[in-house]
Order: sequence, then C-alpha cells, then structure tokens
Amino acid sequence: MKLSRLWQPRRLLFWQWVMFNVLSSVCTWALHTLPLNTVGLLLVGGVALLNVGFGLLAAWLLVRDEPPPSAVQGSGMSGSSASTASTSE
Repeated sequence: MKLSRLWQPRRLLFWQWVMFNVLSSVCTWALHTLPLNTVGLLLVGGVALLNVGFGLLAAWLLVRDEPPPSAVQGSGMSGSSASTASTSE
C-alpha cells in the first residue's frame, strides 16, 4: 500500500476526499464551540461521522487503484520533451 497514491489532484475522488475531511473538521469545530441542543448534537455528530466514513472510503479507493498510465507518462514526458525541444533548437 503506497500512501503517495493519495495525492492525485487530477481525479475528482481526490477532491471529494479533501472536502469530506474539511466538512468533518467544520462539524467537529461546531460540536465543540456552538451551543447545540440534543437534536443539533446528534445531527452534526452524525454528519461528522458520515464524513469520516466517506473520507476513509475515498482514501482507500485512491490508495487501492493504480494511477492512470497517461498521468504517470504525462508528468515524466513533459519534462523530457521540454528539455529535448530546447536542445534541438
């Protein structure tokens, strides 16, 4: 398992994972700072727990899936093509 596979900013799943984590942080902040009644605590706490679950699922899917070959070749080829283009001129 490679944790470096989490960083895939060109995939929508990566940004969903980031947003789940941000929303979980906002819910945790709200639980600690806002004076909520029992229903509010249950609602915000439930949303926070769902976001943690979905965030873990998204992270697991990002780590499990191989990155697309075009993204790997694209990052490696762009640097080498730029250097060969400048040397050939």
